[in-house]
Amino acid sequence: MYAIMKTLRRATLALAFASLAIPASAQYPDKPVKLIVGFAAGGFTDTLARIVARELGNKWNQPVVVENKPGAGSNIAAEFVAKSPADGYTLLVAGINNVINAHLYRNLTYDPVKDFAPIALMVATPNLLVVNPGVPANSVPEFIALAKAEPKRFNYGSTGIGSSVHLQGELFKSVTGIQMTHVPYKGSSQALTDLLAGNVQAMFDNYMFQLPHVKAGKVKALAITAMKRSAALPQVPTVNELGIAGFEMGPWFGLMAPAKTPPDVVRRVNADVNALLQMKEVQDKLAGAEIISGTLQQYSDLISKDLAKWGRVIRDLNLKVE
Repeated sequence: MYAIMKTLRRATLALAFASLAIPASAQYPDKPVKLIVGFAAGGFTDTLARIVARELGNKWNQPVVVENKPGAGSNIAAEFVAKSPADGYTLLVAGINNVINAHLYRNLTYDPVKDFAPIALMVATPNLLVVNPGVPANSVPEFIALAKAEPKRFNYGSTGIGSSVHLQGELFKSVTGIQMTHVPYKGSSQALTDLLAGNVQAMFDNYMFQLPHVKAGKVKALAITAMKRSAALPQVPTVNELGIAGFEMGPWFGLMAPAKTPPDVVRRVNADVNALLQMKEVQDKLAGAEIISGTLQQYSDLISKDLAKWGRVIRDLNLKVE
């Protein structure tokens, strides 16, 4: 009897150790996964999240749910994810704004870098400088001349303090010597509503989101922040072409997890996101965006590079948010 009990104990221990040896990714996900978006529904970040959520849900046979937590330049969403369990079931749809916030905000209750694990790069897109059709300017030089002639006339919208479009608006003011009042919103959709109504006259905004509105004549595109012109808008010059250097920004979007998420889960999500970004139907939905899927190291390197770059810009512009 003793020998039987001893054998059973050994078998139980062996099974326990075997279960410990099974990587977390082999069982992941076994329940719904949340993708947290720091902007309101309707903008490009939200659209990208829903495309990715649909494909990951199909692959994993688990619901992948998009939750919008807009506000504070996406800090509300980032803080929520940073303080969530590090198990891979709550992921942040991150962007360059999350890197910018590390320099811009003084009193964050989380660390925008140390509290996250980069998990998967997805896409990059340039921004467009767009204006309300009623603005009597059809080029950047004409717009600058108008703003200098009437320095209190123009407001510019953004998707929130700390967003790439906010930084580009401030940088544009600095290098051109014009005055514009910044009006932050919780997402592109709200900013566009006020742009169309004439409550704000201009904004830098995501190319993918603004392209259909430019083509429909609802807004006028004066410049693109890419290194070369867009095939879809060949008449719109780059900002660099106009002699305004430093605007070659392609805001990137990726997924981040809470720090200390199991490495094998991070690798699993990275591989699955990279695979879905190669699917033709996904690329068709993202036509116009640059697919920049890559390794975890490439993602980390990009974050480090942009931390240094935008830290310099924010210091030079003396921007801070309490």
